[in-house]
Amino acid sequence: MTKMHKQLWQGCIYLCAAVLMTACVNAIPSSPADAPAASGPLTVLEWAGYDEPQYYQPFAANHPDGDIEFAYLDQDSDAYAKMQSGFQIDVVHPCSNWWGVWVQAGLVQPIDTTRLSNWSGISPKLAALGNFDGQQYFVPWEWGFDSILVRTDKIEKMPESWGDLWDPAYAGRLSIADMPEVNHATAALALGIKDPWQTTPEQNEAIKQKLIELKPNVLTYWTGSTELSQLVASGDVWIASNVWPDTYGTLLDEGVQVAYLEPKEGRLGWVCGYGISANAEHVDLAYEYLDALISPESMAQEANDFWYGAANMDALPLIDESVVKLFELDDPTVLDRTIFYETMSEEQRAEVTEMWDEVKASQ
Repeated sequence: MTKMHKQLWQGCIYLCAAVLMTACVNAIPSSPADAPAASGPLTVLEWAGYDEPQYYQPFAANHPDGDIEFAYLDQDSDAYAKMQSGFQIDVVHPCSNWWGVWVQAGLVQPIDTTRLSNWSGISPKLAALGNFDGQQYFVPWEWGFDSILVRTDKIEKMPESWGDLWDPAYAGRLSIADMPEVNHATAALALGIKDPWQTTPEQNEAIKQKLIELKPNVLTYWTGSTELSQLVASGDVWIASNVWPDTYGTLLDEGVQVAYLEPKEGRLGWVCGYGISANAEHVDLAYEYLDALISPESMAQEANDFWYGAANMDALPLIDESVVKLFELDDPTVLDRTIFYETMSEEQRAEVTEMWDEVKASQ
């Protein structure tokens, strides 16, 4: 290569490098605000059955091509473990007894409720369960009761208290949930403990002994609504504990003679809702999705399909009157009479789980 050729070649290299660098510099946003928003799809970690478009109607209407993908969870513990392992998701749907640990672990980000046009209808009592240190981390969506269900054609005297589950008349005819926290709370209320979420070591020991005393009455431990519905419909189970409203609705539709009671201590209650992952890639889509979920139309569809309460009180006029009447959803005191599950620390949850394992293993 001649000197002239070498100079031309070097000049070309310098020119190409300059052009390439200029292009790269121009491609870099001058500030994060200038960065283009990541395109979809929005990813949601969801319970099976809640992924239908009617539960997020406005979002589905604005995104007819989808722009949303679902992954599924079986239990709150599964979702928590997935997120701790780095599972990439935008929106997640856990329940309130886990919300605190999600926040403590830094897995979700605070929610700017001013970006939700439907937020004004959300029940303040339910919203408060998702507020930590003055910041809203979860948007409540569905809520429901854990209560006592009985076969009215099998039982003459209706139970009035959680403590009535221990009545020897129900020997071999009771089914209780195979859920440690649920049974901890049930036994605590039966013992007259007002706050099941702040129990002492002495109270925990009393709760364990109380649950061991219940075992002669227990036919089986139920794990799902379908299983429990079949046990009650067949007549094998006459009384069941910590039953969800959808089980009651299913049995009524099947013509089974059942009643859904309100113990004198109050029904236990649960709330589930949505949070935005701390590592969400599609934050704008996440806010649009959350706002669609809590629209009155979407919330009413959820209540009518599952017989659960709607967190948005503006949905009440759209909910089937029979559902509203059955669960007193229009009674402003019904939430105050309900003992909602609260967040347990990981240490508390481990202790309660160990206790329940000991109860089941006892003779």
